[in-house]
This record gives sequence, C-alpha cells and structure tokens, in this order.
Amino acid sequence: MPIHLYWGDDEAARTRAVEALIAELTDPAWQSINLSRLDGSDAVQAAQALAEARTPPFGGGDRVVLLQRSPFCSQCPAELAQQLEANLELIPNSCHLLLVSPGKPDARLRSTKALQKLVKAGGATEKSFTLPAIWDGAGQVELVQRTARELGLTLEPAAAEALSDAIGSDSARLASELEKLSLYVGSGKPITAAAVAALVGSQATNALQVGDALLAGRPAEAIALVEALLAANEPALRIVATLSGQIRGWLWVSLLDRQGEQDVNAIAKAAGIGNPKRIYVMRKQIRGREPKRFLQLLSQLLEVESALKRGSDPGDAFRDGFLLAS
Repeated sequence: MPIHLYWGDDEAARTRAVEALIAELTDPAWQSINLSRLDGSDAVQAAQALAEARTPPFGGGDRVVLLQRSPFCSQCPAELAQQLEANLELIPNSCHLLLVSPGKPDARLRSTKALQKLVKAGGATEKSFTLPAIWDGAGQVELVQRTARELGLTLEPAAAEALSDAIGSDSARLASELEKLSLYVGSGKPITAAAVAALVGSQATNALQVGDALLAGRPAEAIALVEALLAANEPALRIVATLSGQIRGWLWVSLLDRQGEQDVNAIAKAAGIGNPKRIYVMRKQIRGREPKRFLQLLSQLLEVESALKRGSDPGDAFRDGFLLAS
C-alpha cells in the first residue's frame, strides 16, 4: 500500500509510528537516498513529495517520502488537489507516500475524498492518533495501556490508572516515564503501581481541577493548583482558556436545564461540547448552583486575562484578579 495517512494531535505517538514505518520499509544502507523528509506547509515541497513518490528506489529497500503538515486533507489548493489525484495511481508499490497532519481530515475536500476512496479500496492505510480529553479518565487509561503496548511493556491495571492520574494526556512525558519505569523494575517485568508511586510521583494537576476547586468554593486549593501548573511551565493564557471553556459549559448547561431542556444532544450542541455523555457529569457538578455564579467566575477570568496581557506576573494575576477576588 503506497499511501499512508497519519493524523491526530498525539504528536508523540504519531512520531513513533512514522519512525517505525520508516525503519520497516527502508534499508539503512540506502536510507540517505531513499528517504525524503518534506514540509507540506510549503506548496513547493508538497508538490515535490508527489514527484519523488513516483521515483523508484535505488539499491535495497523501498522509498519513503514523508510529508509533515500535509495540506492534502486540510486547506488544499485546487491545483495541488489535481496534482494529487493525477499522481495517486502512478506511485509504484516500492514507494510510500506518508502524509502526516495534526488535524482530522476534512471530508468535504476533493483531495480527502480521493484518499478515502483509496483507503476503502485497499490502496492506502489510515491511522489516527488522538489524545483523550482531560476529563476523559477512561480514555487516559487506554492511552497509557496503548503506549505501553507500543513500547513492548506490560503494566499492572493499577499501574495504568496511577500513570493516568499522574500524567494525564501528556503523551510525550508518558512514553518517557514508561521507559524509565521499565529500567526501574527490570527487563521483562511488569510495571507496578508501587513503581509508579516511587518514580513518577503524585497526581498531576490540570486546569480543570482548578475549575472544580473554584466551583466547590475552595480558593486556597485552586491557588495551589494554579501554582503547580505554572511551575510545570503551563502557559498562563492556556490555563485561562481551559477554565473559560469549562465555566462556559457549566453556564450553558445550567441555563438550558432551567429552561427545561432534557435532550443532552441539544445541550451539548448549544454548549459546544463534543461528547454528549459529558453533560451527565456536568449536571452533577453544578447541581444547586445559580447561573450568576458562573457569570461571576467568567468575569474574574476576564480580569486575570487582562492582567496577564498587561504583563503582570502570572501568579499575581491569578491570585489578585481571580482567585482572591470577592
């Protein structure tokens, strides 16, 4: 199958899969000739990738043309889409065009439709690498287990849960910690929860935990969580953005519940929430709280954002503009 479509926001997993495919298909002795790494954000290089993918390999192994940030399934110009369609049937079986992009393919594009048609016909492969949402606990545990399998490691169930709590959706750190843990427990031995506690440490902090603390009326805990995030080099404005989305979601659910709306799909659509099942969790979180509480939190977030953009120290901005506001 000469076409490979890899997409998704899990960059660490994507990179592992790309390098594994390159190692599988190319001969190390001829890799300098038969491997091309190009950047699809440059239209010239995107067109070059199509041309090189038609060129048979030299020496041993197959040819691989890697196109990072592929435009063919996102914002693809009509001329480039035509070139893709014209070249799809011309790529020999000994050449592999590897298209990599962080976003989900846009199904409306003619170039995407052409690639999807090829996937269904068996002439191309497609793999997605998506990170679970930070509120998706089961998805995060599955991410840990999947990463361990990719690295050839075994995990006790409790260890997978402990790693999920400690790392969350940080895929790059997860792979690094798993490799350290494998050395810690010894070759061939399963990674235990005790090893995770000894080597990785305590539960991770994320911005949603800050929102939960604020909602529960625990400002001191929220301050500590924000400080932990900042100490871990989490961008302050990203914390604000995450909190804003979380609190807006609560506000929408609260308002629609008061209007008597029962359809979780309608609520999720109005609130901009991708997974309707999350509505059940949010309803439990905000039970008994007035919409004005969420408006107050959003107003305080605006003060934090304003202070950050004026150049205030992030810790001071959160404490003074938001967490300690009346």
